[in-house]
Amino acid sequence: MPQPQHRAAGHRSRRHRARSRPAHQRRPSRRARIGRTVLILTAVLVLCGGAAAWYLYREIDSIGSSSALGADAPKSKDGSTNILLIGLDTRKDQDGDELPSDVLKKLHAGSSEIGGYNANTLILLHVPADGGKAKGFSIPRDDLVDIPGHGKDKIKKAYGLAKAAEEERLSGQGVTDRKELEYAGREAGRQSQIRTVRDFLGVPVDHFAEVSLAGFYRLADALDGVEVCLNKPVKDRYSGADFPAGRQKLNGQEALAFVRQRHGLERGDLDRTRRQQAFLASALHQVNSLGTLTNPARLLDLKNVVKDNVVLDKGWGVFSFVEQAKNLTGGKVEFTTLPVERFGRHHGEDVNIVDRDLVRRRVQEQTAPSGAKPSKSARDTGPSDAPSSGSDSADPKVSGGGVPCVD
Repeated sequence: MPQPQHRAAGHRSRRHRARSRPAHQRRPSRRARIGRTVLILTAVLVLCGGAAAWYLYREIDSIGSSSALGADAPKSKDGSTNILLIGLDTRKDQDGDELPSDVLKKLHAGSSEIGGYNANTLILLHVPADGGKAKGFSIPRDDLVDIPGHGKDKIKKAYGLAKAAEEERLSGQGVTDRKELEYAGREAGRQSQIRTVRDFLGVPVDHFAEVSLAGFYRLADALDGVEVCLNKPVKDRYSGADFPAGRQKLNGQEALAFVRQRHGLERGDLDRTRRQQAFLASALHQVNSLGTLTNPARLLDLKNVVKDNVVLDKGWGVFSFVEQAKNLTGGKVEFTTLPVERFGRHHGEDVNIVDRDLVRRRVQEQTAPSGAKPSKSARDTGPSDAPSSGSDSADPKVSGGGVPCVD
């Protein structure tokens, strides 16, 4: 019997020591321990959410799959950044495969054999180093320009002509792998499109981003729709655009119809270009106002879309750049369409006749640092700045910072 007495005595001794401890050394109550556990779990969840957002942020920031820009390409020397946005009019995916029939139906853009590989949207986005207003210059897709290796043709064709030539060259060397041909052809197309734009405008291209029709549709959906504004109602059976006047939020399918419509618009392609500018201005504003860059769920959607549908030059950290150039999402951006002198015909096709020196002067004057003089090529004698079909006076600028209204 002595053993139980020993344990009981020890038990009473421990209880006595516990009662004799100072208050600040006593164990917390059960309720206090539960409260502390909840606080710790809450903190862990918050930290995990932040870590998830940071992981997605870094993963999107590292996306880059093209070397088309070239390591030896000329770069802006004043600290500013020029970005070429390429909207590729193809109904195929990155491997050259046909898009699913349900996606093609939503695009309202016909079969996968239509469109080829034309760069139907070309916007040079200039972000100055001094924090001033960013400027976007839309290049009408039918401008007649010099395409290296292919003579004069519509600027939108630089991509497709080079892609076809590279695939033909490789096939002649015995390359038969379809995906290899598609990848090499697209890289050649990007190189040609970038060089053509650079030679036409007379300014460097520091970065580029390419998105297809399907990518555009999915990006708009990843943003949970984009708000736009129309001055008057429209209905077009070709693009599928059927919208009332005023402000409205469009899903991916509707947004694509909005930026593709040209039939029924007074100036056709030039009015469509203003639609693209207005959409981009509104989307940039929305990215900022909705906190997209800090929302893990939206970041995940954006990451999945970008990974499969957007091509960027290697080494370009997208979010790092956006962080530095908050003007883009903060509304300090203005879009304009480069001037067209007149309309004409070339090899049986409708084209825009442009004056390269006038175009260069416009771009270089508006992108030169404060107090700097444009280069000699930009000061070359050219036509006067009298209003033309594409001049600034005939084509008002589209400003960011909200939802601009367009026709």
